Formats: sequence, structure tokens, C-alpha cells
Amino acid sequence: MKETNTLIVGASVSGLASASSLTKQGIEYIIIEKESQVATPWRNHYDRLHLHTNKNLSNLPYKKFGNAIPNYPTRQQVVDYLTDYQQEFNINPIFNTEAKSIKREGDYWITKTTNGNFRSKFVIVATGPFGKPKAINFKGMDTFPGKILHSYGYKTGRDFKGQKVLVVGFGNSACEIAIDIYEQGAYPSMAVRSPVNVLPRDILGIPILQLSLLMTPFPPKLADAINAPLMRLLTGDITKLGLKKLPYGPLEQIQKDGTVPLLDIGTIKHIREGHIKIYGNIDYISGKTVCFIDGKREDFDTIVAGIGYYRDYAEIIDADKNRFEDLKVSINKQKYFGKDGLYFCGFWIAPTGQFREIALDAQKIAKDIALKEKAVSTH
Repeated sequence: MKETNTLIVGASVSGLASASSLTKQGIEYIIIEKESQVATPWRNHYDRLHLHTNKNLSNLPYKKFGNAIPNYPTRQQVVDYLTDYQQEFNINPIFNTEAKSIKREGDYWITKTTNGNFRSKFVIVATGPFGKPKAINFKGMDTFPGKILHSYGYKTGRDFKGQKVLVVGFGNSACEIAIDIYEQGAYPSMAVRSPVNVLPRDILGIPILQLSLLMTPFPPKLADAINAPLMRLLTGDITKLGLKKLPYGPLEQIQKDGTVPLLDIGTIKHIREGHIKIYGNIDYISGKTVCFIDGKREDFDTIVAGIGYYRDYAEIIDADKNRFEDLKVSINKQKYFGKDGLYFCGFWIAPTGQFREIALDAQKIAKDIALKEKAVSTH
């Protein structure tokens, strides 16, 4: 059994941020990763992906994106940044090591993995809320002759040139995929299953997430009410495009649903210009024909399901289930933060951007561990 002060589970964005923050505090750690490299989710994302948050709000602790990188870095630029980050902070994960159970035994945590067991005083779970793609389940999908894939498996619209493609969902990935499909010479439509909020990514050249930071002192409902007239002016009436508007605003959406509103990078313009067609929810599929709940029918060659991910982090951790409810709020508001030496980095969906929140989480966790270690050493 390997022993360490702190075990970090996962070596993507949250794990790397946690490792550098522990190093700054002089805390010894081991980091394990189930894949054979760091930042695997970013390496696997579709080619066109850009960060939806600007680089000034998206760097991890102690290292900024380079001056030559554009305001919204590409997928590959993020991968390069994370690879450089690993090297700069001398982070050496034990790869091909998947955590199977994390359990408290006495004063320690025992983490059983596919590559032996680890004993540690502290555990940082850094696997994130987007670990496992949701299963695709449309009535009649077994009759569909074309390809049906989760957005996780989508790489480029070039694969579907000339085809009619239905993208299911209206999140940030689904909307960028629809743009990519159009740009690569295919014919995208979107099946929008539920009401949505739409925000412009920038206002007069200023990233909206920087403006949303100004709203953090206000309760989400009040902040949304203050912003609503400007948002209506900038995005127009989305109901005229066949979309339904959520009855509450984007900040309340994050708080209530744990989902992120659309940061629009051009999807709405493409819908208005007829490049992307909008349909309602799918009722059933019959051969090539997709039948929607409003009675509309259309033939498609391919279906891309942008239906999200299971939040399955609770499965391997033997702990009070209230701790997982705790992850619906920021670290500052969590009741169980660091209890028994167990921490979660990067799980809360933040209105001011995930990378920024992860960087803050990682530093707070490392400081808390350092304080606990100092308290023990002075007794």
C-alpha cells in the first residue's frame, strides 16, 4: 500500500490545479489518473471547441495563458496550456490507475484502485461533474439506419458533409456543434427539449462573465432582474425562433438547476438566417424519420445527442450522501467542506466560469490542508 499526505484523484483541470496549489503550500501528494495522459477530456473534445470563457478568467493558479493566445483559446491551445502546466509544476501522475473505492478507515482514507491501494490523510476528488456520458435512449432508435452518437464522441462536421444532422439539446456544446456542422457543409437541425436562457458571450467587446462578476454581491434572482432588459435588447425574442424561454434568469438557472445558460457564439444568428432549423422534443424515431412531439416529422442521416453527463461521483465514495448535495453550492457555502479530510475540486457549476472556479477551489483546499497540518504539528 502506497502512503501519502494527500491523494488527488484525477489529472485533468481540477487535479492539475490541486497539485500546483499543494506544492505551493509545501504539502506532499500523489496524483492518480485512470487514463494514460493528463487532460484527457480536453484531448477528446470536438475539434472546433473553444473555451467559452475568456482566457483572463480561465487560467489555473500561478500560470496565465500566453499573450499570443486569443481571448477564447481553442481546444488544442487549452491542451497545450495544460501540458505545459503539468511540466512547469513537475506534476507526475500515476497513470492507468482508476479509483474504485474511497473509504474512511480510522484516521485515514483508503483508496482502492486498479493499480494497488493508497492510504492518505486527505483526499481531493478532482474528477469533475462531467465524468460519464448519459445513455442515449430515444423510442425507436434501433430502427434508425444512420449513426447516433453522444456529443462526447463527436469530433468534426467534416464527417457528415452533405448530410442532414439532428443535434439533440441546446447547451453550449450542442450549439457549437450545430455551427460546426453548418460550417463543414452539412445541414443541421436542433431538437430543443426544454426552455432555455441565452446570453451573448460578449457585450461591446467585454466578456459577459467579467460583467457577471460585478453581479456576485446580489442574489441571483435580483441580479437577473437587473440584467433582464439589457439581455432582451441584445438577444431579441427567442420565442420567435421556436425556442421556449425559461421562466427565470441565467444566474437563477445555475443556482436551481446546476446547468449553464447558452453563451451564444453565433447559433442564434444562424437560426435567424435559416442555417439551423429548430424542432421540439423527439417523440419517436421510425427508420430515417424523426417524429417530434408537436407532430412535425423530418428525415435525418445522423443524430448527435448533446444530452449531458451523469454526475456519478458518489458511486465510489463511502461517505454521508449529504456531502454530494453539498456540491450544488460553492466551496464557501459548503457545510461539509474538508470534513474528515475529504475535498471535492471543480464540482460546482459556477456563473463566472469553470476554470476560474477550479483555480479558486484548488487554492482554498490546499490552504485548508496546510492549516490542518500546522494545527497538528503545534500540538
